[in-house]
Amino acid sequence: MTLSHAGLSAPSPWVARWARLLRPGARVLDLACGSGRHAAWLAARGYTVLAVDRDGEAIAGLPAGVTGRVADLEQGAWPLAGEAPFDAIVVTNYLHRPLWPHLAAALAPGGMWIYETFAAGNETVGKPSRPDFLLRPGELLEVARQHGLRVVAYEDGLVEVPKTAFVQRICAVREAAGGADAPAPARYRLDA
Repeated sequence: MTLSHAGLSAPSPWVARWARLLRPGARVLDLACGSGRHAAWLAARGYTVLAVDRDGEAIAGLPAGVTGRVADLEQGAWPLAGEAPFDAIVVTNYLHRPLWPHLAAALAPGGMWIYETFAAGNETVGKPSRPDFLLRPGELLEVARQHGLRVVAYEDGLVEVPKTAFVQRICAVREAAGGADAPAPARYRLDA
């Protein structure tokens, strides 16, 4: 596996594919960032990154250029209340369904939601295996539509790399509010 920053594993190919379409200097939230592989990769490309995780040691080990915040995302109030909207929100290998309305609300018009985590079927190949930690078939599509996001890309199936797993992945965009004076829907050049 290729290393992207001081011993961190490479970013998810799904995250790398879609994050490259963000405008220069975009403000990105890496939620449940863990060791910070995506936060470091994004910051190295000039994005302004806020990385959030409950592990204080992981946050303390984030590279320069990444703003870290320690927060338990599953206890108490939404820790990012009052933050300016984000141009992108990245979530990988993490699932806590009560956060979805907060994530949708934290996404700026034209902002991109890049999400990838384990799905039903993963219990046949490894962990996580509890249904609470596995997406139901089509669940990310339902969530995107429920929160008014336009789906740019979606996958649901078995991957072999970095390990055999069942995953769902989505890239969705928050459209601008409607009305005669609203800007055109966000468009991303997919072959760029």
